[in-house]
Amino acid sequence: MSNVQSLQQLLDLLNLERLEVNLFRGKCPNEERQRVFGGQVLGQALSAASHTVEDMLCHSFHSYFLRPGDPNCPIIYEVDHARDGKSFASRRVIAIQHGKQIFNLAASFQKVEEGLEHQMKMPDAPDPETLLSDYELREQNADKIPEEYRDRFLMRRPYEMRPVSPNNLFDPKKKEPHQMVWFRTSEPMPDDVHINQALLAYISDTTLLDTSLRTHGLSFMNPKLQSASLDHAMWFYHPFRADEWILYVQDSPSTSGARGMNFGHFYTQDGKLVCSAAQEGLVRLRD
Repeated sequence: MSNVQSLQQLLDLLNLERLEVNLFRGKCPNEERQRVFGGQVLGQALSAASHTVEDMLCHSFHSYFLRPGDPNCPIIYEVDHARDGKSFASRRVIAIQHGKQIFNLAASFQKVEEGLEHQMKMPDAPDPETLLSDYELREQNADKIPEEYRDRFLMRRPYEMRPVSPNNLFDPKKKEPHQMVWFRTSEPMPDDVHINQALLAYISDTTLLDTSLRTHGLSFMNPKLQSASLDHAMWFYHPFRADEWILYVQDSPSTSGARGMNFGHFYTQDGKLVCSAAQEGLVRLRD
């Protein structure tokens, strides 16, 4: 998780510097971390691809995390125009640090058009206003965090998350591999669809892998657990606003071979399915 605190900081992180027609540079927040937060690379790579397309919206992307990113070094994003058609366009993005690929992404864009529609119904969930925020839940466990990490643990995020069935990070119980989380940004978002998509990609990496840990009674705070995103895919169905409540429904069908598989679906508060995600991640227990 990144230590970005304000929405403007996060938007600045996703707003890349254009170095050439198909070459972009992304900033990294100044923070003491072993590696770059995966959601940052997802959002920046999608932003880079979107900057090279006109009059189309991303409908899907598939990506792989290849190496840990260096949080003290900018990331270079190189975009390849794989195809430009009348209705669809394809882009390949390579993220580079220290001369090596750390991540790659393939994205497909489509002109907006009408067609057949159906969707899965949104599951029943409590109203987000009746739930405790993740910040309030972290405050309840602040005394269990070593003092040198406490400020970061209690740092506010540029978005608010309200889990429906939270698990205690320091004493997790075995639960079904399923969770639901409401979220929205803490301040109003720009209207631009591309920016909202990039921000959703960022947030999507926050809790998805945790879903595969729930049935094992584990959390990312376990010192024996080594976890990392291996791949990540998203499918966008309808435009949305990230500053309005979105329900993130997450399930894990399998954990095997030190990998956890997870699926997520995003619903607006009125029940519209706007996006889906899939991620496999490393979940390795060390001695």
